[in-house]
Amino acid sequence: MLRAVVIDDIDAIRKKNIDVIKLHCPNVAIIGQANSVESGINLIRQIVPDLVFLDVEMADGTGFDLLHRLKPIQFKVIFITGFEDFAIRAFRFSAIDYLLKPLDSNDLIDAVNKAEESLSKEALEIKLNTLFSNLERQKNLQKLVLKTAEKIYSVNIQDIVNCEADKNYTTFYFINAPKLVVSTTLKEYETLLKPFNFFRAHQSHLINMLYFDHFIKGDGGNTIVMKNKKNIPLAIRKKEEFLALIDTL
Repeated sequence: MLRAVVIDDIDAIRKKNIDVIKLHCPNVAIIGQANSVESGINLIRQIVPDLVFLDVEMADGTGFDLLHRLKPIQFKVIFITGFEDFAIRAFRFSAIDYLLKPLDSNDLIDAVNKAEESLSKEALEIKLNTLFSNLERQKNLQKLVLKTAEKIYSVNIQDIVNCEADKNYTTFYFINAPKLVVSTTLKEYETLLKPFNFFRAHQSHLINMLYFDHFIKGDGGNTIVMKNKKNIPLAIRKKEEFLALIDTL
């Protein structure tokens, strides 16, 4: 059973969220609630919950302010926000769970189930530090959390040379670091990384154009060569788009 608190500055929304949590999450016991950053800090220090459902924007500050003042974080966090804004991108890059208002029962159950999974304080700290770093950079996000079978890593996006798909796994190759294999599809990373000059060259390959070296035309197919000497096949249907992209470099 997870001992949880709900922090939101709007009374009606806080009450509704508590009702939804109680209805759909029998493995969660709501042991407290607060309506501000200050009262939330006092509540958490007093009762030391396992899990905090935390509003992003409140009248006296943000959920991020609350976490900064409670470091080191000794509890799990699920953010709740009413805004499809920059913070959402920061959550995704940092692998931090969040829910949009009004709460969707399926998303809620999924987030709580993840919170129940064993997560070391070290792994949580890596995720939160990545989140804070990305928030400080605002729109120029620079870090991405990658979870392998053994560890959780926070990597610099500009250090990623290319990504390669193998069914539901993705292998990340770096300019000066060992490769990492994660159990997430390439499609999800394409969505995250495309705004940062990444190009889907092939069904199985996503490349960082920062590390494009040269292009080889051949009768058997076209090949992109990266600065780490990795050869990437270029899909026929992607050729015109890629050549147009090269002209902008």
